[in-house]
Amino acid sequence: MRNYPPPTNLQVLPKDLTGRQVRDIMEKWQGSLGVKCEFCHTADPKNVGPSGRPRMDFANDSKPNKQIARIMYTMTQQMNKDYISKAMDLDKDGMGSPVTCGTCHRGHEMPEEFVIPREEHRGSPGGGEGTPPPAETSAPPSN
Repeated sequence: MRNYPPPTNLQVLPKDLTGRQVRDIMEKWQGSLGVKCEFCHTADPKNVGPSGRPRMDFANDSKPNKQIARIMYTMTQQMNKDYISKAMDLDKDGMGSPVTCGTCHRGHEMPEEFVIPREEHRGSPGGGEGTPPPAETSAPPSN
């Protein structure tokens, strides 16, 4: 079993997390965003590992992506606390779930733009409540 050193410089994650717990969280974030450690963390050229490559300096805050990750994590925590938990309390079928990085990113570094499906791909044929009426054509009506 690999030994993970205690984390340092935790600013938004709970400070009592173990190194293994932080690593587990980071693995989920990596998968949710489709990135690797170096997306947020810098390499330390003075700390070379057995592979001959520099190890990551996880406490370093110089990359903007790390700062953005903290903001986004704080946002999801706040959304879950202030909004999602209240909706889930009302949702008696238990189908709700908390917001995570993957809710929006879905394995991509940047969330992809959502495009509303064309009407024929939504709901029942002919639309339904809340769907716009079919586009009018310029052809004269047939008799």
